[in-house]
Amino acid sequence: MLLVYTHKITPRISYTFKHVFTRILNIEVELTTKIEEFIAHTGIKFSYTKQALGKELFIKSTDLLFDQGIDYLDINIVDWNGVPCFFQNNSNAEIPCDIFSASFYLISRYEEYLPHVKDEFERFPAEESIAFQNKFLDKPVIDIWAYKFKDHLIQLFPEFKSQLNTKKQFKFISTIDVDMAFKYKHKGIIRTIGGIINDLVHLNLKDIIQRFLIIFNIKKDPFDTFDEIIALQKKYNITTLFFFLMSEYTTYDKNISAGNINYKLLIKNVADYAMVGIHPSYFTPKNELKLKKEKKRLEDIVNFPIKKSRQHYLRLDLPETYQSLVDVEIVEDYTMGYASHYGFRAGTCTPFYFYDIDFEIQIPVKVFPFAVMDGTLKDYLNFTPKKSYDIILRLAQEVKNVNGTFITLFHNESVSGEDRWRGWNKLYENLLKKLSTKV
Repeated sequence: MLLVYTHKITPRISYTFKHVFTRILNIEVELTTKIEEFIAHTGIKFSYTKQALGKELFIKSTDLLFDQGIDYLDINIVDWNGVPCFFQNNSNAEIPCDIFSASFYLISRYEEYLPHVKDEFERFPAEESIAFQNKFLDKPVIDIWAYKFKDHLIQLFPEFKSQLNTKKQFKFISTIDVDMAFKYKHKGIIRTIGGIINDLVHLNLKDIIQRFLIIFNIKKDPFDTFDEIIALQKKYNITTLFFFLMSEYTTYDKNISAGNINYKLLIKNVADYAMVGIHPSYFTPKNELKLKKEKKRLEDIVNFPIKKSRQHYLRLDLPETYQSLVDVEIVEDYTMGYASHYGFRAGTCTPFYFYDIDFEIQIPVKVFPFAVMDGTLKDYLNFTPKKSYDIILRLAQEVKNVNGTFITLFHNESVSGEDRWRGWNKLYENLLKKLSTKV
């Protein structure tokens, strides 16, 4: 057991130290404010406070984990043996920063509570984050800091090396967002006729021919890649999770009707072979009643409680979105990531429970941060499949280095390899093969 002395135990301290030591390093940690208990402890220990008690391992704390609420903070990035960190406390120390305050700042999304300019979809942009601005968004710095700190503990307490080397295992989760289950089929007469007229106006003769071939079951709908994805899941023993959009048709939600019998059969079939979750629609962050209705629609189809979610368009309003998820009994959320850039939005590749700064409590929603999305690489960054594959593997290696959980976000249409997604079906399978747990 690792014992930490601090002059005051706050919810922020308990939350942060549990994530760093229990979740990332798999080390049991206990906090104490009793000096005599700390001195008497013969195992691994260090103090986290304003002044060292003696000659023990000492990390000088900043005020963040002892404060409440939100305030503007000076962020100055420094180098710690090749790794960026901030909240510098002693430039001459082997650990020059308060990595625990820095971890809390990133994982709580502290900066997203501060005034910022939202993007066109009312999201916190990657460009506003300190990680993007200081070029460490592509690294799970919290996990890296934790492992560097563990190495320091091993040097100081070599007799406890076996206790400190209790490693987690690297995990890979492939997630699929189903924004549009089908490109042409089951759209209804009005939408189908509208699509044909649009193709005629733009002289898209190829699309008109393809549309009729698919509608009359002569050719398979290109977005209907579900059997292939499930087959790849089985072939490579990959954990796969599908998020289904269950909204009425809107400007931003263009799936087929949630009441369509073919859509229901598709969901039932997928749920027999893979995990499924709800893909709350564009307007649900400000409409909890709509969120409840969509979740119930999916539950009525699969006949079991839905506990996982990912917001459509990755729209997160913090902390309101997570408060709403608690109210509708969602316990796992996979939205934590950016649309415009790949990387680690919360600075970690280890799932964590969200900390609500408004109420200064940990809430019962476990956040699974994803590292990369197909649309980010293709549409925002204009990367080729080859370059995208290299980027994904580089991110996966960063996660492997710290035994974290690597999560990708693809869509059923990108796995088709059709039209603008040419080559992405091969990318997806090669990725699963590379990260496979099968020997």
